[in-house]
Amino acid sequence: MRKILFLCTGNSCRSQIAEAITNKFFNQTWQAFSAGTKPAGFVHPIALQVLAEIGIEHQGISKSVDEFKNQEFDLIVTVCASAAEECPIWLGKGKRIHLDFPDPAKAADTSGEIFAVFRKLRDDIQNQIGSLLNNFSP
Repeated sequence: MRKILFLCTGNSCRSQIAEAITNKFFNQTWQAFSAGTKPAGFVHPIALQVLAEIGIEHQGISKSVDEFKNQEFDLIVTVCASAAEECPIWLGKGKRIHLDFPDPAKAADTSGEIFAVFRKLRDDIQNQIGSLLNNFSP
């Protein structure tokens, strides 16, 4: 079983969605974790709602990348520019890849726009992560 860490700043939206999608759809070959360089301390409720729409009941907890200090990963994926810049060197020998996704929490909450932004993010993450993991070579 390969291990993957999704890293962003707050660990409340993007990395949580990526972790949940990986653990749901790629759980035969990958075990996913997520963390933040500056954890928000919560998982965004709309992230949980849009995951539930595709059958994922995610029980994620916003956590610091420091919790993974002594673990090895096959792949480390930063999902925001800030995390890519702050990605700790001590994360080991795993291959590092950057996939930049916009922060959905910054969307305006008007006329359901924020739900559309979260759904688009979820779908983009699912497509890009699927392609990445299906074609991964260390």
